[in-house]
Amino acid sequence: MGHALCVCSRGTVIIDNKRYLFIQKLGEGGFSYVDLVEGLHDGHFYALKRILCHEQQDREEAQREADMHHLFNHPNILHLVAYCLRERGAKHEAWLLLPFFKRGTLWNEIERLKDKGNFLTEDQILRLLLGICRGLEAIHAKGYAHRDLKPTNILLGDEGQPVLMDLGSMNQACIHVEGSRQALTLQDWAAQRCTISYRAPELFSVQSHCVIDERTDVWSLGCVLYAMMFGEGPYDMVFQKGDSVALAVQNQLSIPQSPRHSSALRQLLASMMTVDPQQRPHIPQLLSQLEVLQPPAPGQHTTQI
Repeated sequence: MGHALCVCSRGTVIIDNKRYLFIQKLGEGGFSYVDLVEGLHDGHFYALKRILCHEQQDREEAQREADMHHLFNHPNILHLVAYCLRERGAKHEAWLLLPFFKRGTLWNEIERLKDKGNFLTEDQILRLLLGICRGLEAIHAKGYAHRDLKPTNILLGDEGQPVLMDLGSMNQACIHVEGSRQALTLQDWAAQRCTISYRAPELFSVQSHCVIDERTDVWSLGCVLYAMMFGEGPYDMVFQKGDSVALAVQNQLSIPQSPRHSSALRQLLASMMTVDPQQRPHIPQLLSQLEVLQPPAPGQHTTQI
């Protein structure tokens, strides 16, 4: 897999007739690499995500991820600058050129604060939550669900605005499961594509006749909110200790008491973490509650009578 890096070791790559200079490697996953590149035509930095495609299905999935990006033009969803498929001998690489966010992810921010013994303030949490919900609202309005929402998949812009990334696990929002074979197929797909400690309870043991809808994202959003409040996801330690996350998520979450958080924020979290998906709120309901709870914008003062 290391040979895939040689294309960048030459110094520059060309995408859509524009030349980009390789700066450094940002990270790598199982079958993908992310490099920092600079556009020589505009001087801007970009993240070049390169997915190794071993077979036709891999190419189709990469193309689908690009298609998902093209569905949206929204400030809280990551914009795709360019996409192309490159042949690398017998294999292919799918290249997704994306904006570079120097502040990194929400998880980077949570970790940075935790290292100093600090947490996000409630005002910061509420602003972030509003932006994340607006991004999810746009995804759900198109008939899709994200399915892999977590702090490492939320970038932070220069002004601290959250931007949803990694749309590769998105699929149709409403899935009607009719039979045990379809249930098992969906369960296996979720095991591969939905991060275990942020995965909704209904995806661990998919029932033979049920409807899985976009409220799997609301559960994941609750886990993200918990991480913003307490510095780690509610099931991160369960997973790290080797205990069963599948079992843990079947019980109503116990929310630690903290003077940092209002009862309204705790109630919001509790509603998102409802085990029964049919009792879990939809994003528009959460948005209406969040808009009421929003702190004044910086520079604004509330008038006291």
